[in-house]
Amino acid sequence: MPVSYAGTVSEHNATRETVGLFDVSHLGKALVKGPGAAAYVNSALTNDLNRIGPGKAQYTLCCTESGGVVDDLIAYYVSDDEIFLVPNAANTAAVVAELQKHAPDGLTITDEHRSYAVLAVQGPKSAEVLDALGLPTDMDYMGYADAEYDGVFVRVCRTGYTGEHGYELLPAWDRAAVVFDALVAAVRAAGGEPAGLGARDTLRTEMGYPLHGHELSLDISPLQARCAWAIGWKKDAFWGREALLAEKEAGPARVLRGLKAVGRGVLRADLAVLDGDTRIGTTTSGTFSPSLKVGIALALLDTAHEIADGQRVSVDVRGRAVECEVVLPPFVRARTR
Repeated sequence: MPVSYAGTVSEHNATRETVGLFDVSHLGKALVKGPGAAAYVNSALTNDLNRIGPGKAQYTLCCTESGGVVDDLIAYYVSDDEIFLVPNAANTAAVVAELQKHAPDGLTITDEHRSYAVLAVQGPKSAEVLDALGLPTDMDYMGYADAEYDGVFVRVCRTGYTGEHGYELLPAWDRAAVVFDALVAAVRAAGGEPAGLGARDTLRTEMGYPLHGHELSLDISPLQARCAWAIGWKKDAFWGREALLAEKEAGPARVLRGLKAVGRGVLRADLAVLDGDTRIGTTTSGTFSPSLKVGIALALLDTAHEIADGQRVSVDVRGRAVECEVVLPPFVRARTR
């Protein structure tokens, strides 16, 4: 996947205004199969699979016993005996290894990376694009349906990473190019564009969506990243449960907030956030927002230092103080549903 095709801003705006097509086949894929697969995954990952059923997908987290995040991923509920997972590319091996390590007899956990591609069609005209290919579009948010295009198996899910109405398609790997080429033609016919990693990052940052290695990591817990909604707190077991319950009771020492530059300045990751002369946190991601036309960032701010939404702070950008307003993400309105 290139950083861009025609330019990040153009691709970003196409996704917000018409439709963008992302080839994110680098994402991982894994399969948990066998008697009690759903029950096992539910005992391991944070979210509660009992909230959904076949034909639905769920955002969830794989945590360590200390509450750190190995990865965040999407779980597809195929049946009680089959759960399909889409983790991040770099963490697939770690997620598969952990699931294999603790799996009861009778379950198989396999890395399915070269079985499926992942193509994301995102934007107000995303349904129009899928309709042009005869693919299903009428599922609820986080619902999915299995279909075919030109003889190619395609799993179509109402998910995405942009904040727009959209779909993620998982065609069979060995014939994914057939689906991709057809999508390119339909996207361009709808006035949209193929989009790269640059637009993917600006779009997700505007929504405040976490990226593993930035807003989630072995050292950044779900509570710090404002992902507590993806934890089934009433479940009897999941990896990291005791540590996360203790952090919930005590309150996280830092929490993710948004920063919007008041004046000129492009914000990046790993910059100091200051209230006066006091360092109160660190940026985790930063970019120029094509929608707002200002610099924006996500930052972990210390909860011991009380900062209200709307308050002004500064970010040290190469020795220059860039004044910013503290906000609660998203920076722009979500239209996923």
